[in-house]
Amino acid sequence: MIAPIDMTLDELRMALAEALPAHAAFDGWGETAIAGAAAELGIPADRAALCFPKGAIDMIDAWFESIDRTMATKLAALDLPAMKIRDRIRAALLARLEEATRHPDALRRAIAILARPVHVARGGMLAWRAADGMWRAIGDASVDAAWYSKRATLTALYVATMTAWMDDDSEGFADTRAFLDRRIDDVMKVEKLKARLKPDPDRHFSPARFLGRLRYRIEG
Repeated sequence: MIAPIDMTLDELRMALAEALPAHAAFDGWGETAIAGAAAELGIPADRAALCFPKGAIDMIDAWFESIDRTMATKLAALDLPAMKIRDRIRAALLARLEEATRHPDALRRAIAILARPVHVARGGMLAWRAADGMWRAIGDASVDAAWYSKRATLTALYVATMTAWMDDDSEGFADTRAFLDRRIDDVMKVEKLKARLKPDPDRHFSPARFLGRLRYRIEG
């Protein structure tokens, strides 16, 4: 294992990302949190700061990336092929939620920063990245329009769940879990409805089929 002092900036960024939320929970996403995480790893604070040139937003980005990696590791240990797609999605969302909420105060501070107008675009990008990571982790192999529609739907579901979590003071965030289950049910109902409304190719007008039937009637 590489010692923090010998790590590249990219490697150090990920190492710091895991230590940062414990400090950000009390000190906020700023220089004090960086200094605390750096001290924990035994490196100079000024070297740690090089990993986050844009300050808080880069720190949050790195933390969310570490959450995505942990989530993927947890999901890889499950028998995903044996699970229904609904259960895979729920497992992915819960794995990410459970990892993020290990540091609830740091998460609330992070969400407040991402909600600022100057960071809205970056926050949207991070939410999309989280949705893409979840789909990839559960084995999605879609392409073209389906790739985008799945991620757009999951991004909206993820953001809605995090919004519900912000106001949740129930034991073990039970209300958020219940909210998530209801929203997944809603999404699956919509998907089933879309499947039923999808045009049946056999009902489309086909000149070849029409002429074939016409010929049959004439010859008959």
